[in-house]
Amino acid sequence: MTVILLRHGVSTSNTARTLAGRSVGVDLTERGAEQARAVADRLAALPIEYVVHSPLLRCQRTIAPLADALGVEPIYDDRLIEVDYGEWTGRPIAELLTEPLWKVVQRHASGATFPGGEGLAQVQARAVAAIREHERAFAEKHGRDVLWVACTHGDVIKSVLADAFGIHLDGFQRIVVEPASLSVVRYTPTAPFVWRLNDTGTDLSALIPPDPAAVGAGAAVEGSVPGGEVTGTGSADNGNAER
Repeated sequence: MTVILLRHGVSTSNTARTLAGRSVGVDLTERGAEQARAVADRLAALPIEYVVHSPLLRCQRTIAPLADALGVEPIYDDRLIEVDYGEWTGRPIAELLTEPLWKVVQRHASGATFPGGEGLAQVQARAVAAIREHERAFAEKHGRDVLWVACTHGDVIKSVLADAFGIHLDGFQRIVVEPASLSVVRYTPTAPFVWRLNDTGTDLSALIPPDPAAVGAGAAVEGSVPGGEVTGTGSADNGNAER
């Protein structure tokens, strides 16, 4: 099963350089809306069967053009919601940089719990569980590879990718996930394989699942990407201040 992890587009909190968290009413900027339309244009030709998303507005806005283009009904999952940053929610990033906990978040994420909020280890546990459960449900329903999208937030995606890479959560800040970027993970019976990381512009045709009737036994190497390299491009304005 193959999931496209989509981060929401640039938000008003990105440009304000604040930590949005679960603040109500944080919307996409004009640029973020343009990114959402561009994502729909990139993905509309792929046989995507499900779009699952965080319930927050910026994710709803990001997946709306894609869902319309695909003709699918989006599914929201509370487990893909942004980190509960507790007392840090809404505060300027420049101010948070002076907090002793900031260094813990950067270097020892597994031990970081936000005051009045949740711990990053909890975030990873709920997010990975959500992705895996959807994977199992789609596999049981269709009995074949299903391509689907999960639209969520930066820290949430990074925690899922850390799990897929098999690295400790303490190393997840080394992963970059820009607004409106795509990261792709294929889950197999033996291990997950990361096909794309922080991708904002490469050809995605290699993600189309092969026709089972056309694939002979042993014809493909598990986890390989037919005809494509694992590549990624980045923007100078990556908006990582708002996860």
